[in-house]
Amino acid sequence: MIDLNNIEVAFKIKSDKELRNAKFLFSMIKHRFIVRTLGFMSNLALKIKFPISWIVKPTLYRHFVGGETIEECFPAMNRMAEENVKSVLDFSIEAVEKETEIDRTFQELKRSVINSGQHAAIPFSVFKPTALTTDNVLKKVSFGEPLTAGEQLSYNNFLQRFDALCAEAVKAGKPIMVDAEDYWFQKAIDDVTEDMMLKYNKETAVVYATLQMYRHDRLDYLRHLLEFSKQHNIIIGIKYVRGAYMEKERARASAGGYPSPIYPTKNDCDNAFNEALRISVENCDRIHVFCGTHNEESILALMKYMSEKGLPNDCPTIYMAQLYGMSDNLSFNIAKAGYNVAKYLPYGKVRNVLPYLVRRAEENSAIAGQTTRELIMLRQELKRRKSLK
Repeated sequence: MIDLNNIEVAFKIKSDKELRNAKFLFSMIKHRFIVRTLGFMSNLALKIKFPISWIVKPTLYRHFVGGETIEECFPAMNRMAEENVKSVLDFSIEAVEKETEIDRTFQELKRSVINSGQHAAIPFSVFKPTALTTDNVLKKVSFGEPLTAGEQLSYNNFLQRFDALCAEAVKAGKPIMVDAEDYWFQKAIDDVTEDMMLKYNKETAVVYATLQMYRHDRLDYLRHLLEFSKQHNIIIGIKYVRGAYMEKERARASAGGYPSPIYPTKNDCDNAFNEALRISVENCDRIHVFCGTHNEESILALMKYMSEKGLPNDCPTIYMAQLYGMSDNLSFNIAKAGYNVAKYLPYGKVRNVLPYLVRRAEENSAIAGQTTRELIMLRQELKRRKSLK
């Protein structure tokens, strides 16, 4: 039986100083008031362009981000690769609206895809579709609203950029994952992702869709994708996550007077997530899986489904993943047991990555027991090391 809480394995690559810094950080973000204040101050600082790198970079940034550039991520990437934990470099920039900024972002994303083909320790590339056009364009397309001439041009550019990144992934020989976004934008993203699957997933899964399983329509959408793959004789790639915008989606639905797209309870979401994994393993000839979760029960469920199907631990079409800076007990113990594991390793300038960092702090603060578990393990490992001296 795999031990997912072996702290010696979990923190093998961390120095004592890194463990102490992590303990301090999680001690702070377990307090909801501190996290809410951080979110408010961060938004204010971005609006007034107040310099905040001096306080963010040595704390949240250092723990959750690989660096400002691809090259700055290499030390963290190489350290993890020594323990068979690979990396997915994620250029974490959000809320890009100007065409010049969008084009610069596209060029960096293209560079990231090319880079994935140059390193064995990078099994996937990834991008956020909202980085390739404006939010308003994606919302209007999702809801079938007419576009102005300028918006149509922007959307055409979006389609070309989307296709270009997928084409680069083919050249790199590594799959590319299309991140999920807000409910308002997702229909447009799903449609284009399916088009790219038709174009590029004929022999293997090059293009991966992302399903946020806290949405109550995603199991049905998974079944649609499975039938879609059979109808067109293609391979479907799917990244499963629970979801990143729960509070915002519920508030938006309430304000807009439409039903919430989110399951009413966490248990409903957990059941849907695990059922999606079961369906995927049962149809592993059609579906390649990237399971992004910090939930131990879901990981054990996936292992069980793989075993029942007779799949080896290192089945090349199944990956498990966690975020850099979180749940090292899962990542490194799973990798030690021979499964395919990757860490999502964000990179970018502090100002660009700040919204991501605030979400990570909010996530740790909101998930029952998440921060407490991290703290307990960090304290145990520091105590264990001290006893050896």
